[in-house]
Amino acid sequence: MATILLVDSDPLQAHQRKAILERRFPDVKRVGDAAEALCLVEQPQFAAGLGLVISGEHMQGIGGPAFVAELHLRMPSLPVLVLGKAGEVAADYCGECMRFLPWPVASEEMLVLAGQMLAKHECETVLSG
Repeated sequence: MATILLVDSDPLQAHQRKAILERRFPDVKRVGDAAEALCLVEQPQFAAGLGLVISGEHMQGIGGPAFVAELHLRMPSLPVLVLGKAGEVAADYCGECMRFLPWPVASEEMLVLAGQMLAKHECETVLSG
């Protein structure tokens, strides 16, 4: 199974989200900010196993839309799930491999959507490879 990269600067929130994700997905890596995430994506061994990025909309430094744009410059087909407040800039995240989920969201909804996005990415990777 592919790695999920969780990008979240809030330690408590990140711990909770990571614990929720680990109920269903065995490989979840958490980083504290966009810069750290982009550094990891630059590492070929890490990038090869990456299947999904889950990020908050608000981050220190680079903002959510700019982070997703930078991420997609490096890995255009990588799915990204952005968690944000309802009514926030969901329109900034429309694209074939991007989804916006308003927070607060039920844990099960996040798990289901993450699973769907991972499965689609893995299927497309197999078909293109």
